[in-house]
Amino acid sequence: MVSHVLRPLRAFAPSYFDDIFVHSRAEDGLSAVDVHLRHLRKVFEKMRENKLYANLKKCVFCAPEIPELGCYVSKSGVRADPETISSICSWPTPKNQTELRQWLGLANYLHKYTKDYAGLIQPMSSLLKKDVAWNWRPEHQDAFDAVKKSLASAPVLMLPDTSRPFHVVCDASDFAIGCTLMQFDAEGRERVVSYQSRQMKPAEKNYRVHDKELLAMRYALIKFRVYLLGEQTLAVYTDHASLRTAMKSPHLSQRMARWLSFFAEYNFVVHYKPDKNNILADALSRRPDYDPRRLTRHQDIPDNDDDDDDCATCVTLGINATVSSPVLPLRQQIAGAYEDDAFYAAIIRYLRNPTADTLAKLTRPTRDAITRYDLDGDLLTYVIDTFDTPRVVIPADDDLRARLVHEYHDAPAGGHLGREKTFAALSRDFFWPRMYKWIRKWVSSCEICQRVKSAASKQAPLRPLPIATSAWRSVSMDFIFGLPRDAEGRTGVLVFVDRFSKMVHLAPVAAEVTADESAELFLDLVFRHHGLPESTVSDRDPRFTSAFWTRLFALLGTRLLMSTAAHPETDGQTERVN
Repeated sequence: MVSHVLRPLRAFAPSYFDDIFVHSRAEDGLSAVDVHLRHLRKVFEKMRENKLYANLKKCVFCAPEIPELGCYVSKSGVRADPETISSICSWPTPKNQTELRQWLGLANYLHKYTKDYAGLIQPMSSLLKKDVAWNWRPEHQDAFDAVKKSLASAPVLMLPDTSRPFHVVCDASDFAIGCTLMQFDAEGRERVVSYQSRQMKPAEKNYRVHDKELLAMRYALIKFRVYLLGEQTLAVYTDHASLRTAMKSPHLSQRMARWLSFFAEYNFVVHYKPDKNNILADALSRRPDYDPRRLTRHQDIPDNDDDDDDCATCVTLGINATVSSPVLPLRQQIAGAYEDDAFYAAIIRYLRNPTADTLAKLTRPTRDAITRYDLDGDLLTYVIDTFDTPRVVIPADDDLRARLVHEYHDAPAGGHLGREKTFAALSRDFFWPRMYKWIRKWVSSCEICQRVKSAASKQAPLRPLPIATSAWRSVSMDFIFGLPRDAEGRTGVLVFVDRFSKMVHLAPVAAEVTADESAELFLDLVFRHHGLPESTVSDRDPRFTSAFWTRLFALLGTRLLMSTAAHPETDGQTERVN
């Protein structure tokens, strides 16, 4: 409720359940305190309108730092709760696995403040493995003290700034992988946003060094996905030089192919950073095709000093002013391209001088549709029907058409929309034959769209089971195991349900029941009393999919309908009885 009420103020007053955090900074010549008081007044007015009341004992006003969700937030960044760190550092040496798990559970909560946390706790984690005797040795005590020391000196993490580029540093050891998300602040200092690390799984420890480093890179992109996906240019730093050419390797294992498919979602460049080099290079520049100053990748446009005329053209044609500036005379480019297109040049000559000679030079289909064409100054326009808004005709100039599609799709104002929306926006102002096909090809080949678009996985339509029409013509069956043991040691039940009348037959079975025994129970409880059903529904238990059942039903002429894999709802009736 609080989040809904304060939604209009969420820019400076985010909320979490019943907690409201108001943050302010100096703006418009006002000090941070004055802006903060103005924000508080808006929050209080909104609370009064909705009859929400604050507990003064729990309120903190005009504080340079506030506790928020287990950490302390200030203009400098985020730091760990000192009380939590104090509790971790004052924890006595664990005496058994239970005490160690308790301490690690508390320390894990602050792992993002600790570099290479997974590597530090690795010796202690080995004591928590199954069937490992408790033996606290000096290396465990050293790791215990190292984690305490690291948390005691935990840095103040930078608050992520989405207006600045991120960069990632990743590394792998023989038993753990780790990564760091970093940014440069307003003063040009490199700051840590978050640390992440984990220990390798047993199979991952067998990877080659090259694969371990790639695993660390993949882990970094997954953990920081919310910050990195869609980033214009991302720098990834590693101490393994061969990763710079990993994307171009012609021989890939299945695992590497899957990973490279995942990497394709991100726009990043791998940089080699030697171990001895502790200073990261500046983050990479933005993609040139995202820069508003780079409006076209197809041709150079000459400058023009006729500012007023070009600005008016932008408004008249509906061209976004962001991508059609006075230095790019689009009107002149379109008008000049008519001279190189014999088809539209003939139409323009007729419209300017409608004589029998100029009309005779037009093709018959063009003469039939000549009323749809008109001149707007030096531009040729076309209408689809009588009440249609005239659209500027674009001649057969691939560079000119590519420029228009680029401005409506690739430029910042375009937003990389899909083919339908791009076509709808462009066709409102312009026309050329087969425009939709042209735009479809452009959008399908857009590299940025292919990187960041969501995967379109087509779902198959639902195929419900046919409705039963009479009693015991369609039977569903399933096993239930894990029940209390009976006098004969049986812990399971074989369930037979009539899909029409919902009548149920139950047969106690042992956990090791075989397909042959199940078939005998089927014949004894179902076939003997009700005859042979026309269809049978079951899950994919091996007893139901074995060769015996397949052969039995083939001889009896009954179809065996298997439920969808990993989808027990197919046989929901029996599952509900269970």
